[in-house]
Amino acid sequence: MPVAGIIINMATMTTTITTDSHHEGTKARRGVFVASCLRGESKNAEAAQTAAPDASAVQQPACMLRLLAWLSDILANGTGRTDTTLLRHAHRAALDPSALTSIAELAAATAASRERQAEALNQGRAFILAVEPWGAPDLPDATPYAVAVGAVAGFHHLPEDDTATAYLQAFTANLISAAVRLVPLGQAAGLRVLAALEKPILCVSQETKSASLDDIGGSCFRSDLAAMRHETQYTRLFRS
Repeated sequence: MPVAGIIINMATMTTTITTDSHHEGTKARRGVFVASCLRGESKNAEAAQTAAPDASAVQQPACMLRLLAWLSDILANGTGRTDTTLLRHAHRAALDPSALTSIAELAAATAASRERQAEALNQGRAFILAVEPWGAPDLPDATPYAVAVGAVAGFHHLPEDDTATAYLQAFTANLISAAVRLVPLGQAAGLRVLAALEKPILCVSQETKSASLDDIGGSCFRSDLAAMRHETQYTRLFRS
């Protein structure tokens, strides 16, 4: 269905990226996550640091580990989980304009910074315009992107679980793409990170299925603070 393709393509146009790549979670969770995802990649990083024949050889494995930890937290405890929960509820309320308005207002209020909110609203407007030829539900002008995607998918009877997973996949791939451009990280390394995040993506997608709007909340404080700092930077590659 054309609308399904638009959901994926529009999701990859997200421009959210932060400038601080420190891990936000506990060391214990990082160790378990990295070990299960990379299957020995940490040993390669250790060997590279010992030999140190080339700066990129030392930096890239360490950058992969930090990016994995950073994104795993955002997915499990930050924007990834919040957006997917909102998307699911918008999907279920696709034919209820009053409920969609309430969900959109809540979604706008979850943005941690001015630019993140503006970005979500602008992408929501762009997405609604893009799917207009196929039809869209009655949505308020100020509809964040995740809510717009969920509502349109529900309106067109696209499966809720598939929509949620596709949204998270595109969300993660976009952040990795931005990191590849900003960090000493190659395309192949970026794909390895995306592959390693497959299980966390599916896990968050499944967990949000039973989440209520009251369950929305996050603990990615470094990500939020970095987004706020980003607003006042003189030179930037991304809008937020």
